Amino acid sequence: MGLRNFFDSIEPHFLKGGKLEKYFAIYEMVESFIYSPKTVTKAAPHARDYIDLKRVMSYVVVATVPCILWAFYNTGYQVNSAIAQLGAESATGWRAAILSALGIGFDPGNIFVNMAHGLLYFLPIYITTLVVGGIFEVIFATVRGHEVNEGFLVTSMLYTLIMPASTPLWMVALGIIFGVVIGKEVFGGTGKNFLNPALTGRAFLYFAYPAAMSGDTIWTPVDGFSGATALGITAIEGHGALDLSWMDAFIGLMQGSLGETSTLACLIGGLFLLYTKIANWRLIVGCLAGMIGFSTLLNLIGSDTNPMFAMPWYWHLVLGGYAFGLVFMVTEPVSAAMTNKGRLYYGALIGFMVVMIRVVNPAFPEGMMLAILFGNIFAPLIDYFVVKANIARRARRNA
Repeated sequence: MGLRNFFDSIEPHFLKGGKLEKYFAIYEMVESFIYSPKTVTKAAPHARDYIDLKRVMSYVVVATVPCILWAFYNTGYQVNSAIAQLGAESATGWRAAILSALGIGFDPGNIFVNMAHGLLYFLPIYITTLVVGGIFEVIFATVRGHEVNEGFLVTSMLYTLIMPASTPLWMVALGIIFGVVIGKEVFGGTGKNFLNPALTGRAFLYFAYPAAMSGDTIWTPVDGFSGATALGITAIEGHGALDLSWMDAFIGLMQGSLGETSTLACLIGGLFLLYTKIANWRLIVGCLAGMIGFSTLLNLIGSDTNPMFAMPWYWHLVLGGYAFGLVFMVTEPVSAAMTNKGRLYYGALIGFMVVMIRVVNPAFPEGMMLAILFGNIFAPLIDYFVVKANIARRARRNA
């Protein structure tokens, strides 16, 4: 019996009236993961398209591959560089034991060594996210009797990529539970949430456990090593004090969360999303315009006490999580504005807010996460005023 025939034979038990109907969500999740959904439009006047939710989510996951690969390399590179600086005795823990047993070592100049070491930090966080978040997705789907949506695959990947490598796994689990339940499921699940679930979980951890989510010791998980992020240094001394070039920052050779340091990797993923039309270009253009316009204005105003006023837009672009948020969070279709003109305003609002938070608020030099969540809240209002303006314009034209 083939696998397709097996699924067909057990399907009646999970349909309404079957003895396992309450577990239909689990059956549908496994079946649709292996095979494309059988539900198709067969008659007019409905439009037909090869794009479905599974394909959309799969494209987004594919777009994150450059960031995932860079997360492996850069995390390993930062850890191995710290070990080289502090001495071999600083290489402790089960990861160091595995690498030593395999004879891989901790050479920061070896690409394979860096990739292997970074993988050992990435995998536990991702597996924890996928298992714990997936359990709560299935629980809600089973209780409510709806499908387990593929959207969680994207949420789990994005959530992992915006976490520091040193985050304890129990904290990773707590954050994804909050993001899935409070950020999405309480509003009805995928497609009905107005907040980005991955950012919601990350924001919860930031405010609930600030010592584990910020500071100079969390970015490179080596005991005894402390180093500020590029944005942290810039907030205190200005971008002229950075010991890395703009090109190094663009490539992503610096401390930060697992997968958000490389602007280059983010742009590769962004080009793929634009090519496949999963991402709307208006959201990206609006966010860039808001960031460039406001940061340029602050450059012209200047400040004798705040060095962030002098940071040009092209440094804002490559530092922190701006590029990652621009490509993967701002363009998230569910929590963004829906109207074309509204998307430009929505993106511009986020671009404005990230510079406002980075420059004016000295306690929080990053800003992109809060700016996007702020934009999520105002997206419905932006669409409302855009629609009202369109109605008023048409009424005047037809008066």
